[in-house]
Amino acid sequence: MAQVKVNVKWGKETYNDIELDMSQTPLVFKSQLFALTGVPPDRQKVMLKGTLLKDDDWGKAAPKAGMTIMLMGSAEAVPVEAPKDLPKFVEDLPESEQEHLDTKRFGAGLHNLGNTCYMNSTMQCMFAVQPLREALYKSTAGLGSDPTGKLVAATSELFKDLENGGAPFPPYAFLMALRSKFPQFAQQGAGGVFAQQDAEECWTNVMYALREKVKDADGKAVVDKLFGVPTRLTLKCEESGEQLSEDGMSYTLKVNIEDKTAHVSEGVAVGLREERERTSAALGRTALFKGATQLTALPPYLTLQMMRFFFRRDNQQKAKILKKIPFSLEFDAFEFCSDELKKELEAPRAAHKEALDRAIEAKKLAKKASSARPDPFPHPPGTLTGPGPAADAAAPSASAPAGGDVDMKDASAGSSGAASTSAPAAATTKAMTGKYELAGVVTHKGRTADSGHYVAWVKQPSDGTWVCFDDEKLTVRTEEEVLQLSGGGDWHMAYLLVYRAVYADVPAAAAAGTGEAAAPAAMEADAPAAGSA
Repeated sequence: MAQVKVNVKWGKETYNDIELDMSQTPLVFKSQLFALTGVPPDRQKVMLKGTLLKDDDWGKAAPKAGMTIMLMGSAEAVPVEAPKDLPKFVEDLPESEQEHLDTKRFGAGLHNLGNTCYMNSTMQCMFAVQPLREALYKSTAGLGSDPTGKLVAATSELFKDLENGGAPFPPYAFLMALRSKFPQFAQQGAGGVFAQQDAEECWTNVMYALREKVKDADGKAVVDKLFGVPTRLTLKCEESGEQLSEDGMSYTLKVNIEDKTAHVSEGVAVGLREERERTSAALGRTALFKGATQLTALPPYLTLQMMRFFFRRDNQQKAKILKKIPFSLEFDAFEFCSDELKKELEAPRAAHKEALDRAIEAKKLAKKASSARPDPFPHPPGTLTGPGPAADAAAPSASAPAGGDVDMKDASAGSSGAASTSAPAAATTKAMTGKYELAGVVTHKGRTADSGHYVAWVKQPSDGTWVCFDDEKLTVRTEEEVLQLSGGGDWHMAYLLVYRAVYADVPAAAAAGTGEAAAPAAMEADAPAAGSA
């Protein structure tokens, strides 16, 4: 009999019906006793029919079913360390954490502290700019105790808390620092209630504070590198033919809304047109100069502001233009660039188009190959639905591409491919294309600037998911829902549009002389490449 059940008596304790496997050595049985009593095997004295049991041999004292075995020895307290990384189960988490488990990877919501949706939406959108976060974390030392330094430090802490994700939290420290630096955000209305503020003003003022304190290794403002748009305004007097020009820096492109404005690009063109009265040296008097502003360089991030609010004198309020202004998931800034910049962008734009064409062609070939692939579970020969011998003969071989029209071309490419594989690949770098993809939107719902509600819509760079940040609440949205934020009613409509530059891989030698069109090295990791959007 291989297994028997025995009883074990150890001091005052008795253990009944212990299964003993006779096919194993006595040491295995002693290990069972150790698990029961805590007496290590080397300290055990097991008495079986008056004989001391050995470790490797049962001897003549074979135990029988129901027999009582005597165990002597003292248990040893063995320190057991708790596992450092305990498994966490959803059921064991607090209800507040369980509620936000699905959205934790997107960040966290922010409590509305009394008409602070303008601030919450602005900072959620700004948080989505990863290079800004990284530069901010590196610049926290030596910010100083002045209001600007405190605001920048509070911004850094706010971003770190958002990175942790999970349950929403109140951004008290940041709000206090913002109001200390910019008292207009502490304005109160009737009854001492804090007034609603403009999200664009919050965006611009925080950017100016970061511009003052957050520098790169060369001592240059990171905000200028990320969001700064170098411009050149050219004006001409029609009466005298005089021409004036001046260079500047802008952080947003204004989207002016007129009766005929039908798209964001048209609004940008209107916003770049200028008419100014200047003193004409030739005429000896003030004259009208007309012209436009052109972009002389492009930033990694481009911010567009819908000029929806205007001041009405009749009711002394900032009213809102509700006209529908469609925008796209992609914005092309090429037409607004100077001639010099357009020339620099030509090669990257061509490379971008080629990359997109290759991606489209690869998808077509993959689809064609998938449709031509033999059925892995063919029907019996002779049935009408099976591939049959004729289909097998017509199917392309594993080494040949689908589609017979390109066989010779692919064959010649393949014959030269072996020779080219040994040649070193040409060094490439990322360069600006003038194209941008939508990364974030701040929307406003309401009829006036002094009321209503602001919300942020942010595209996650990790997987392209759109998430709506409505104060404490996070909701996953679709691209179609984002494109519906163009206005035309009382629903949320875009107020700020944040676009991220699309880059193309070009030969490093060719990009060496393109100046500002080349991507900043620090931004390349965050840059979407052609065909990846």
